[in-house]
This record gives sequence, structure tokens and C-alpha cells, in this order.
Amino acid sequence: MSTRESPDTGAQDEEDPRRVRSRNRLLDAAASLLNSGGIEAVTIDAVTGLSKVARTTLYRHFTSSTHLIAATFERLLPQVTAPAPTSGTLRERLIELLTRQAALLTEAPLHLTTLAWVALGPTALPEKTTETTEHNPSTTLRTRVIDQYRQPFDAILHSTDAHEQLGNLDIDLAICQLVGPLVFARLTGLSTLTQQHCTHIVDNFLTTHTAQMPQIQ
Repeated sequence: MSTRESPDTGAQDEEDPRRVRSRNRLLDAAASLLNSGGIEAVTIDAVTGLSKVARTTLYRHFTSSTHLIAATFERLLPQVTAPAPTSGTLRERLIELLTRQAALLTEAPLHLTTLAWVALGPTALPEKTTETTEHNPSTTLRTRVIDQYRQPFDAILHSTDAHEQLGNLDIDLAICQLVGPLVFARLTGLSTLTQQHCTHIVDNFLTTHTAQMPQIQ
């Protein structure tokens, strides 16, 4: 079975203005298709047609359609993770952060699309590759998305007052308990969660974990 060679990423090629221009045109086309038609619209034929870049040139940059989509998401997502709230009680900081995350999912649909795509664990389309897990662009994107979502929660849940009030938390599970309802509500369209909903989620979370703390005699 034939496989595509990995793109040449040598320093000389990366500095070639023609290579940079063709890659940017491909990503611009993929981003336009993604925004207008969703992931299904980002096909090799559609991207090469819109960008006016040859298919062979596309494969010098990207090993597969999966690689191309992952690179497009990487380009569109914000490069900086918003810091966690630093003032207020533990409850107030969690409510502020959760409300911010709810607004992000509502106002920036790209984040929801990225989460859904990453969660599916996409594999290459007909253009199959032999890229290793370590160099798999969708794995890199998944790592970045996870880091962006968990960093502000890590900062709060690893804080001194969180440890004093909640003890030794399973941080991964705690983040799922807090963010999970937001993502589920948006994916299913059951509800648009407000600050009041976020307050309810945080209060339930704190009540549950506070109740599990050992009582000092």
C-alpha cells in the first residue's frame, strides 16, 4: 500500500517565501470552507480549488486532510489562554471562570466545533498516512485544546484555599464535573447556560466536595 511522504519541514524550505505563501493560501481556503460549511466542507479538492494551489503542493505541506484540518484549527484558535480569576473567594472565582467558559462556547462556535472534532479522534480520510502518534497533528491539537481549557481551572483548583476547603481533589474529574455540563448543553442544544446556571453548577460542586471532607473532631 502506498503512503504519502511526510512534508519536508527543513529550515530552508520554511524560509522560502513561495512555500510560505502557498501554505497561507491553503490555510486561508480551509478556514473559509470551515467557517462557511463546517468540517465536511474541508476536502482536499475543495481546498485546492479555492486556493488555486496544486494538489501536489498541498501534500508538500500537509500529509492528509486530517493534518490540514488540524492546522486550520490551530491557526483559528486564540494563541493565548485567558488567565484564571485571581480575586474573590474560591466560589466567586469558579463562578467567574465557568461563566466565562459558557460565554466562550456560546459566542465562539469554533471552540465547540474544535472540541467535537478532537473528541471524535479523527483519522485520515482516503489520503492515508503513516505518521506516528508523536507527530500526529490532531494529537498536537488535542493537547493544546486540553491545555487551554484546563490551565485556568488548574490554577484555581490547585490553590491553597481550594486545598483547604476541598481536600485532595481528583483534578481531572473536578474539571469534568464543572465544564461537562457546559459542553453537553451546547452540543445537544438543550439549553444556553447563564451565569445563574453556572452558579448552580459551582454550588453543587462545592457542596458535594465539602461534604466529603473529613470532619475534625
